[in-house]
Amino acid sequence: MYIETVPNRNSKPTILLRESWRDGKKTRKRTLANLTNWPEETIMQFRALLKGTKMAPVTEIYSTKHSLPSGHVDAILGTIGKLGLENLIAAKPCRERDLVLAMLVERLIHPCSKLATTRLWHTTTLAEQLRVQDASENELYAALDWLLKRQHRIENKLAHKHLKQGSVVLYDVSSSSYEGRTCPLARWGKNRDGKKLPCIVYGILADDQGRPVAVDVYPGNTGDPSTVPDQVEKLRKRFELSRVVLVGDRGMLTQIQIGKLKEHPGLGWISALRSSAIRKLMEQSTLQMSLFDEKNLAEISSPDYPGERLVACYNPFLAEDRRRTREQLLQAAEKKLGKIAAQVARRTKTPMTADLIGIKVGKALKQHKMGKHFILRIEDGIFEYKRNHNSIEREKKLDGIYVIRTSEPVEQMSAQDTVRNYKNLSQVELAFRCLKGVDLRLRPIFLRSENHVRAHVFLCTLAYYIQWHMRKALAPILFEDEELETLRRKRDPVAKAKPSRSVKVKKTAKTTPDGLVVHSFDTLLDNLATRTRNYCRVNSAECPVDFVQHTDLTPLQARAFQLLGLDLKNCTQ
Repeated sequence: MYIETVPNRNSKPTILLRESWRDGKKTRKRTLANLTNWPEETIMQFRALLKGTKMAPVTEIYSTKHSLPSGHVDAILGTIGKLGLENLIAAKPCRERDLVLAMLVERLIHPCSKLATTRLWHTTTLAEQLRVQDASENELYAALDWLLKRQHRIENKLAHKHLKQGSVVLYDVSSSSYEGRTCPLARWGKNRDGKKLPCIVYGILADDQGRPVAVDVYPGNTGDPSTVPDQVEKLRKRFELSRVVLVGDRGMLTQIQIGKLKEHPGLGWISALRSSAIRKLMEQSTLQMSLFDEKNLAEISSPDYPGERLVACYNPFLAEDRRRTREQLLQAAEKKLGKIAAQVARRTKTPMTADLIGIKVGKALKQHKMGKHFILRIEDGIFEYKRNHNSIEREKKLDGIYVIRTSEPVEQMSAQDTVRNYKNLSQVELAFRCLKGVDLRLRPIFLRSENHVRAHVFLCTLAYYIQWHMRKALAPILFEDEELETLRRKRDPVAKAKPSRSVKVKKTAKTTPDGLVVHSFDTLLDNLATRTRNYCRVNSAECPVDFVQHTDLTPLQARAFQLLGLDLKNCTQ
């Protein structure tokens, strides 16, 4: 007996079990059974049995002792190796370097506390690959101390790699709440988390694409502008850059800080004017709406800003958004004020005092920040309010208008590029979102000592450095716009940004042109984690042998490793 495959022209082949015999000089055969609907694996086993192969259950030949996810670890460690980050951290291999690398990978895979890290990295191949299976949480804290001592050297190497004379440098500051009571850095200040807790301030210095180069940590009561001199000192002395252009927002590069920057002739800057300064330019007729009749961007000059270029921009979409937002906030404030007025009117026997009314009104207006747009009358038992239409109309004139200021001459930077470079600060804001969000979970901060907090923030910044490069490389299979960098350099810097046609198609179809499912960065890591390392043993009483076997790469996983520039052969070892 044998199995024969009979091809069909317009359908799948027919699989038949047949027997044959000799009838004189002729060979005859007949069909015993139709096996077409059998599973392919069963047919293969039956075919082998007919050939005389001795069959045995797989579990009798070898068994799988356990499996560990490895694909995501391989991808991150491969990227670290490709970036040369381990050599930036320490030129020679050592225990501390392995621990820091393991914490970086775990921060990308499953951000958690140091104690939880020592537990969770045993659930993947990470601990084994970096030989840190026996590490304790105390060793991790010691490794953080070791990393902090090397921070300046690592940042210097990153700056040498990504910055050069004349580079545009982005700088911004954020803060996060501190959950403990022991760290001296935790102070009451401008808490961006919105929690009523002490906070810690940190500022990130990045290249013009938003790639982090350095980070500084400050007490929570540190004002944003007061951190700028440290960055100037760092750029000029530590990084030895005598000619750079520092980009900071209007709350960072204030007039006082710009005055200090002018003391360094090679140090340029880009910032923006506050609304009060823009209003003054309009009152002086230096800035008029007629400038935007034909273009949405115009260069102006003012004696109040000698030696500077002012680039005025008008975005009608932004203007409409601000008008709509202001009206919504005004209505919300009026609703609260109406409730207070009703309360005051009901208190006839014991009228509400002016002080109590003022406290209630202050809380209501503070929430929506609309106090400047209302005219109030507060007396004992009396509360009246109405909109301040003069104030509202005065603010409406500024809707959609912003003014970028820079020290750079037009020969070195056009007006369009000046606006583009200022808007690139959004790349640093993206870094803060990744650091604070579920990606890297810089917060909540529980660490007790100042050095550990500083090292923790630096570690998270290095993890974002890795993630930044991985996102760029994996963009074709992520919900990312692969043409974004090109579009930013070419499109109108003032007009509303529009996604490219390719990313619209990708987001609509949710598949790539070659049929792969599109992922977010997190879900792609989860998909890579389904590639496992299986620890197996040959079931032989005489000579039991242990061996390791990897699951095959799926098409998506193979594509991810290819985009990361990693050797697929090395990924199967």
